[in-house]
Amino acid sequence: MKRFLIHISQGYSIPIGKPLQKEIRERGYEVKWFSESENAKKYLTDEEELLESVQEVMDYNPHIVLVATDSVPHFFPGIKVEIFHGFLVNKWSFKKGHFRIRGFFDLYCTQGPSTTGPFNELKRKHKYFEVVETGWSKVDPLFEATNKLKRISAKPTVLISSTFTTRYSLAKIPEVYEEIKRLSLLGKWQFLVILHPMMDLAIVEKFKNLENENLKYFDTTDIIPILKIADVMFSDTTSAIPEFILQRKPVVTFRNNKPMPHLMNIESVEDIEKTIEKAFSYPNEVMKEIDDYIEFTHPYSDGKSSNRIVDATLAFLEKDRSYLKRKPLNLVRKFQMRKKLNYFKF
Repeated sequence: MKRFLIHISQGYSIPIGKPLQKEIRERGYEVKWFSESENAKKYLTDEEELLESVQEVMDYNPHIVLVATDSVPHFFPGIKVEIFHGFLVNKWSFKKGHFRIRGFFDLYCTQGPSTTGPFNELKRKHKYFEVVETGWSKVDPLFEATNKLKRISAKPTVLISSTFTTRYSLAKIPEVYEEIKRLSLLGKWQFLVILHPMMDLAIVEKFKNLENENLKYFDTTDIIPILKIADVMFSDTTSAIPEFILQRKPVVTFRNNKPMPHLMNIESVEDIEKTIEKAFSYPNEVMKEIDDYIEFTHPYSDGKSSNRIVDATLAFLEKDRSYLKRKPLNLVRKFQMRKKLNYFKF
């Protein structure tokens, strides 16, 4: 029986692993979890079997490690598979962001052409890993007919989502906060609010205190059900934007880092209300750009990305991999990883 390990470092990665856990168990294989963060563990449920220590991981001896973070302990048994903790949102440079190669992975399961192309170029350069386009497991529930969350109101619904990165975060701009407060008190729209799990607690409390009959705050890492009941998103540069757009719904962004044609980007607080109003009309020119973006970013709407990821990892595990070069030594990073996890057995 094949043994899978889902490796996370933050609570927001749990919804990435859950569809994979479901797929793995349906095939009759074993799956367990490991988290580097104590904070992330509080978001796990009784459904997830958590390995509490590095030694427990070593004893479990997984065949495949599915990694929903940027790095993985090199000394963990099994092939290391990058499944990503978010979409490409252009917060960072090419070298520091999505395409940073750290020398730990055997296989990259990419989300769509926007990531597959660059990773294939990197594969040809480095020659020690493979790349397979599978789609992203987290959005599988986005395409299910049912949803565990019902609409709160018959009013048009705006989802407010914000990153924790200070220079991009709309939630940290007092004038934007006051405008959200004003609009929520008008009562013409229903507002839902989700903030990044790493958001400053003071900001979280401000939005919790803003709750009224037209605005509800959600403290959860499982945002897919919330995405499904909103009609329009108001956001900044958060990684939740592509997840929302995959539903063919418009997003109004405030001072987005790299505004693109599929986003309705604004720079002024005075433009928030009228641009959200326009977004509710689903403008043809915006929808055409959204369709093009989806095709480039994640052209899979069948809800079977987890299936493709498991297929790809099993195929890679069983194939002859002698054509791949050895991974780089990475001695400094490897020492840092052992030190971080306080594991020095060899």
